[in-house]
Amino acid sequence: MTSDPDTALGTRPDPPADGPVHCWNLDDLEALEFDPFLHARLREGRATRVKLPFGEGSAWLMARYADVKAATTDPRFSRQELVGRTITSSSPHAIASQKAALNYADPPRLNDMRRVVARAFTGKSMQRLRPSVQATADRLLDEMETHGSPADLVEHLHGPFPLAAVADLLGMPQDMREGMTSWANVIMTPGPAPERSADAMKTVRDTVVALLALRRAEPADEPGEDLAAVLASAADAGEITEAEAVSLATAILVSGAHAVRNNSANMIYALLTHPEHLARLRAEPEMIPQAVDELLRYIPHRSGVGIPRVATRDVEIGGVLVREGEVVYSSYLAANRDPAVFPDPDRLDFDRGPIAHMAFGNGPHHCVGSMLARMESEIIVTTLLERYPNLALAVPPEQMQWQPGALIRGPKSLPVTW
Repeated sequence: MTSDPDTALGTRPDPPADGPVHCWNLDDLEALEFDPFLHARLREGRATRVKLPFGEGSAWLMARYADVKAATTDPRFSRQELVGRTITSSSPHAIASQKAALNYADPPRLNDMRRVVARAFTGKSMQRLRPSVQATADRLLDEMETHGSPADLVEHLHGPFPLAAVADLLGMPQDMREGMTSWANVIMTPGPAPERSADAMKTVRDTVVALLALRRAEPADEPGEDLAAVLASAADAGEITEAEAVSLATAILVSGAHAVRNNSANMIYALLTHPEHLARLRAEPEMIPQAVDELLRYIPHRSGVGIPRVATRDVEIGGVLVREGEVVYSSYLAANRDPAVFPDPDRLDFDRGPIAHMAFGNGPHHCVGSMLARMESEIIVTTLLERYPNLALAVPPEQMQWQPGALIRGPKSLPVTW
């Protein structure tokens, strides 16, 4: 990067714009409505400039599948260069700390951190976790049945279940988990309450610090297999720093609890409002893993876009010239609806076969927890279909309430009968 006094202050004046700058207001959308702004960007067939509700300046937006894939794998685009920059953004403040964070690292340091985390996300570890995660789902649904029909699936299942799964992965004792679901939701809904979001993040980080200390206090001859034990051991061995260990555990805990909460609720809502698809899975339960992948592609699981990248040199991409220092966002949602890759992309189709969707991102920052998220989603869908042959929405779809101002879209409640 070239030296620039404005960059040192955290800002950089926009270069002359190539074409119009589109204001993307990120208005709350109804149910699983796909953002018409992204449909329009796909129709344009090239990258466009956008301005988001917060921050300064404008940024390039990649929407087509090929352009998103290129931007998220090209080493000339950097997350590290975001640190200290004030950019146009979906949130009034950074959700994750920019210090020692996986999301703001570039290779090769990024690879080092991911290599450590991957030790807890293996096929063997998922097999070890699956019985306890299944038992949690069964227990929560037993409690829901005690409550009686109708009941709110978000309250009884989608809220507590993902937190329990990711807490099991971390090896977190039960007494540390109280209130964690609400903390995660506050953190990931930053617009209305940035101060509360920051306070909630501090509480979660303090909990993680205590958890790592607890793991270190265990007998050295009984090393744990859970993620907290893996991170504490790696930090002690100098593979990662203590700050990185805390940041990694915090990010996985918060995103794992919140994202699956909303995505799994969105999946069940989609099935309950697509009765032919629901009937198909009841008749062919072996299709559930394939159906989960198509639901991941189809559901617009977030508002706006995630963390961008900065061009470290001039790059021709998406039909435009991105200049050194410019910010580039990549929309995985738009890529998942690109008709050049997914014919009739706005239709939910369980017969697409193996699909290379981008619901978990792409490239070096591909979601490290995708294996766990898939397992949770498959357990939720399978268990609900097996237990409740008459599962249905308790209210008309138009009376459903959806979370306002959330980065990850989802229903506030999911009232069902069975």
